[in-house]
Amino acid sequence: MLFQVGGQGTRPTFFEMAAAQQLPSSLRAALTYSLGVLALRRPFIHKILDYEDECFALLTLVLETHSLRTTDGSFAESLYGLRRRAVKIKVKGDNKGPDAREEINHTGLEKRQKILSVVFLVILPYLRSKLHSIYNKEREAALQASLWGHEDERFGDANYFDGDGNPIVSTSGSDTEDSVRERLRKKIRKIIAACYPWIHAGNEGLSFAYQLLYLLDATGFYSLGLHALGIHVCRATGQELMDSSSRISKIRSRERERLRGPPWLKAVQRALLSCAYGVLDYAQTGLIAAVFFFKMMEWWYQSAEERMSAPTVYPPPPPPPPPKVAKEGIPLPTDRTLCPLCSQKRANPSVVSVSGLVFCYSCVFRYVSQYKRCPVTLMPATVDHIRRLFHDV
Repeated sequence: MLFQVGGQGTRPTFFEMAAAQQLPSSLRAALTYSLGVLALRRPFIHKILDYEDECFALLTLVLETHSLRTTDGSFAESLYGLRRRAVKIKVKGDNKGPDAREEINHTGLEKRQKILSVVFLVILPYLRSKLHSIYNKEREAALQASLWGHEDERFGDANYFDGDGNPIVSTSGSDTEDSVRERLRKKIRKIIAACYPWIHAGNEGLSFAYQLLYLLDATGFYSLGLHALGIHVCRATGQELMDSSSRISKIRSRERERLRGPPWLKAVQRALLSCAYGVLDYAQTGLIAAVFFFKMMEWWYQSAEERMSAPTVYPPPPPPPPPKVAKEGIPLPTDRTLCPLCSQKRANPSVVSVSGLVFCYSCVFRYVSQYKRCPVTLMPATVDHIRRLFHDV
């Protein structure tokens, strides 16, 4: 299960560190794709995909905790034969003299460093994923608002009419109906949407700077998180790789000896621990196999020759120009949410397909029924060209 990539010395190469860093994302992509395929025949699996972030965070929490406890490295680092070591710097000679030299010593990880490593490996990626999701939703909402108007403007004070123009249902909405919790939630989302691009850009910039310095051998820390924890990632020696299984067995035997209670309870607890360890070992082996299988399929379907021979993907064509307003037509209001006919907020927004302009259904229905044309462009139209617009239905 463990192997080394190559190179000399205890310091891993840049490519080893990059491969270990990209492994969790590859594992998540493989699991998500597999669950998506299974969900086509088992619809209940969609519930797992709805909580993809939480399920993957729980899985990585178990894997990273077990890996740091048994091998002093993350799941991806232990797969590539890497270990985490605490950095202790000692100064030789006179502290203030020019001949002073710094000696870096590596020691085992402390309990505090292991806990913080789990936070950096599991908790922070989970929060970053949730912030990215909130930012995408707010961005989509802002784009929809620019095209359709705000939600309260679209659906508040909206009157629904039948084919003859008679009102059917009248609804009215006001800001007073919104709870304080909902308002606070909206404000928090807006703040996140405004701050996330800067936070993301700063994080990516720091990551790039550390990786560049590591590539140039100017620092021993591959990322800001490792620097904050005071941890170097080093290659495991051959003896350490051979002693990994014996170390795991010693840890598990100590845990069995700590069991307390009557003999029958100890037997039950030992059986449960053995089952849990077996499931964990099989799950770890299965995940490793899934990652390699996913990488093999990715290489198979996206080889260099296929990418070179693939046709060029051109960008989508630009949207058609907006329709021209006729000289004798009704002018368009400056506010896009107003109906050009009644100059009020659009109720039951409907579009005339020949021009693409949106009006109130009752207004445009009466106008087109009488004049047989679009009110703004004066293009010939009938009531069959009127299309009701629905949003989030």
